[in-house]
Amino acid sequence: MNKKLLITGAILGVLGIVLGAFAAHGLRELVSETAIQSFETGVRYQIYHAFLLLILGSTNILKESSKKVVYLLVLVGVLFFSGSIYGLATDDLTAFNFKQIALVTPLGGVLLIGAWTCLLINFLKVQKDN
Repeated sequence: MNKKLLITGAILGVLGIVLGAFAAHGLRELVSETAIQSFETGVRYQIYHAFLLLILGSTNILKESSKKVVYLLVLVGVLFFSGSIYGLATDDLTAFNFKQIALVTPLGGVLLIGAWTCLLINFLKVQKDN
């Protein structure tokens, strides 16, 4: 599980940097400043959660089952939250109307909150300092 967490964290990090560079350089002439700011919000949250997965994969404080739950919540949460923001910010550039799936964004946010809540609950259950 640790290797999966580390690899996924690294992939999310790489993609976050690529997408951030794309927003800074490739989108400037194509979408509004508001859309760029939204896109950058998606990138920021993706990078935050890439770090979370890297940290989680580097520790043995939590049980494997708890790590799996956090992993799934983060993965789907980032996909829904950041992914939908990327789509909404570039909506004018595509044939697909991302506004039809705008409710996916808050669902993704709830999943990310769930991941952090799961971490908190599991940290509170830890009996001793490791």
